[in-house]
Amino acid sequence: IIVLTTFDGDEDIFRAIQAGAKGYLLKDVPREALMDAIRRVHAGETCVPVHLAAKLAERVSGETLSPREIDVLKLMAQGKSNKEIGAALFISEGTVKSHVKAIFAKMNVISRTEAVASATRRGLIQL
Repeated sequence: IIVLTTFDGDEDIFRAIQAGAKGYLLKDVPREALMDAIRRVHAGETCVPVHLAAKLAERVSGETLSPREIDVLKLMAQGKSNKEIGAALFISEGTVKSHVKAIFAKMNVISRTEAVASATRRGLIQL
């Protein structure tokens, strides 16, 4: 199976590989590269372009966010304050702060804006 898509987030790539894909290419791939990928996958090889493999490696090597941290991150992306996030998720503001701190540490970022931008690039959330 070769996935031909416009989505290049590491979460998308990871899910495709987990589901059994042996190739993952973006739709703008040159025809020659697509033909090469088909031949390689048919021969039993895996075919993921270097820049996409690097995204996947970054995801695998980094700590993964918990489902609750993803929930907090999605609300951060909507511009919600810690108090608003707590109310939406039925948790205390202190717990929200703990989640935000964990998100920053796991993503190696120093601001909410950087966390949201990184999560969007990595395909963890969509705006």
